[in-house]
Order: sequence, then C-alpha cells, then structure tokens
Amino acid sequence: QADKPLLCRLFVPFVPPEPYHFRPELCCARRPVPLGRQGYGRIEVVRATEDARGCVCGKTTLGEDMLCLLHGRNGPALPGSELETLLCAGGSPYLDALRVMTWFQTALTRAWHRIAHKYEFDLAFSQLDSPGSLKIRFRSGKFMPFNLIPVIQCGDSDLYFVSHLPAEPSGETPASSTDWLLSFAVYERHFLRMTSKALPEGACHLSCLQIASFLLSKQSRLTGPSGLGSYHLKTALLHLLLSRRPADWKASQLDARLHELLRFLEKSLLEKKLHHFFIGNRKVPEGMGLPEAIRRAEPLNLFRPFVLQRSLYRKTVDSFYEMLRNAPVLISEYSLHIPADHASLPHKAVVL
Repeated sequence: QADKPLLCRLFVPFVPPEPYHFRPELCCARRPVPLGRQGYGRIEVVRATEDARGCVCGKTTLGEDMLCLLHGRNGPALPGSELETLLCAGGSPYLDALRVMTWFQTALTRAWHRIAHKYEFDLAFSQLDSPGSLKIRFRSGKFMPFNLIPVIQCGDSDLYFVSHLPAEPSGETPASSTDWLLSFAVYERHFLRMTSKALPEGACHLSCLQIASFLLSKQSRLTGPSGLGSYHLKTALLHLLLSRRPADWKASQLDARLHELLRFLEKSLLEKKLHHFFIGNRKVPEGMGLPEAIRRAEPLNLFRPFVLQRSLYRKTVDSFYEMLRNAPVLISEYSLHIPADHASLPHKAVVL
C-alpha cells in the first residue's frame, strides 16, 4: 500500500449457532448471470434440524481473550427466531449484509468493554458508517487504523463472502442488502506467492504496483476520486504476471514494466474492458484450487460501469491522462536519488 499510515484489513470468519448452517450461493454460477451481480453471492440460513440444540462455541475451548460474539461464554444459544430476525432480511432466509454489519459493530463494542481493562491503549470506531473500522491509540500518541470485516467462507475454499468493503472492486453497488461481495484476497496472495518463486531475486512487480498506486493516490487528491481504483491496478498487474516471462520482472526492468502496466490500463480504459483476474479466467493455474463454478463462469468486466455511466467514464479518462502527465515529476520528487559516488549501482525508483 502506497499511502501512510498502513491500513490493515482483517477478515473475521464466523459461523452460526446450531442448529443452523450457512448455504452459500454464487451468482456467477447461474445462466444467465444477472447484470451487476457477477461478483456477488448470497448466503442462505438453513436450519439443520428442529430438535438439535447447543452452540458451536460451547464445543471449543475459548482462550482468555476469546469472546463469542453471538452470546455469552456460558449463555444459551441465540434462539432461532431471534437469529433470523437479527441477521436475515425481512421475510427472507438470506443474510442481510447491513444487519450483519450493525450486529458486528455492537458485538465488537461489548466485547471490547469486557477486556479493555487489560490493555494500555484505547480502541475506538474511526468511522461510524463503516462497521469494523477501528483505531488503536497508544499512550505515546501513536495510532494504528485497521478494519475488522465479518466474512463467511464459501464451502471449504479460500473464497469469502464479504459484508463490507470501503470500495467495491466491481465499481457497482449490490442490487440488494442480501448480495455479498466475493473476495479473492486469499487467492491473490496464493498466486503472488506461487509466482514469486519463479521470479528473479529482487523482482520489480510489487514496486511496480506500489508506484502505480502512489500515482493514482496523488491524482485522486488533486482532482478527486474517479472510476479507477487500486483494485483495477492490482488486477492489471496480475494479468501481466500471468502473461509475462519471469525473466521480464528483473529489478532493472522496473521502468519498462511500469510503462507496460500504464499502457495496459490505457488500452483497457479505451476499450472499457478489464476482466476480473479469477472469475471466468481459464488461464489461472488449476493448482490454485478455485471453485469450479468460478472457473467456468462468464468473464466479469470490471469496467462495465463505464459503458452505462458516460460522465464517470469521461472523468476517469481525463484524470488518468493527467496522472500520466504528472507521473515523471512525482516519481522524480518522491524517489530516492542515487549519490554520485554510487552511480554504478542499478537505478531503481523507490517510492517513499
């Protein structure tokens, strides 16, 4: 991440109390896929058996600071009717993302009040409209922001349904509160780790992404946010990593790869087409373990909103070209300059 301070996003998977379980549904597994819902899914709350009782939390040994967010350490399981009323959309068996976020924020607040006396720092919600957006403030005056995001695992895969993200990667908003965004963050990490093993030492791929993110962040502060986000930059880099030879990512090739990344984004903007890296991409190695429904899905165009929103598209294109014009000055101003007595060292821009 180019911006400071570093913002960590932590996924918090959760499961329902017995006798319930979650049944995930991938919208991209349908034919045809509803427009605007390819990157989303729904979670149905299903009662396993009517006479089963108990709580999944009671079957595990909770640590000293591990608290159940659904009920007390020794309290009874939340009755089924209350669970459905609390977390599901009205008259629907599907989890409501907005209700889950509200419940999650309340549960976090109560949990923190029970253990706050053990720690020498304060914990506060930094954004009331973003549940799980927290800030730790130490006695020294330093602070650390982070997001705790409630998620639900899709089966036994590394795909997660995410209740809330600051910006939707698809550029669109969900059709309803029962639509949960699909997160491929774990798969992205696996892919980068797998790719890095074949790359030369000191490969420039991450520096390339950091510089592009830095330029986009600076441009957004100058002209305001546009339809281009950091997720689009990461998607473009993943596509290039898959199509380029490992030897093309040597440290000395940073300038060439950065130019290529920006050209790739320019071409994608002009064509209004940037495919999601995982959904419907048959080139992704099978060893990644993607759900088959994701591999066989129709490709998801992340730039589809530009087809429907002409004013957003024009603003994004204008902002992108201004970013390209400002790039040389910004890179020169914020880069580490090599001293004259070390001129023989290979030049590599490092964003501060």
